[in-house]
Amino acid sequence: MIEFVKTWLALKTDRRAVTALEYGLIAGVIVATVAVGFNVLGGDLSNKFNNIATNL
Repeated sequence: MIEFVKTWLALKTDRRAVTALEYGLIAGVIVATVAVGFNVLGGDLSNKFNNIATNL
């Protein structure tokens, strides 16, 4: 029982998982921002390339 309590206390004070979770959330926000940016700018960029192709 003492070993269980020692292990539980060691895991309770371990902050590595919290840091990994924070990095995961930051990566998720960056991916979402890039995806929204591609969706917003993708249509305009496609129209510009189509206009250039038509003029050529």
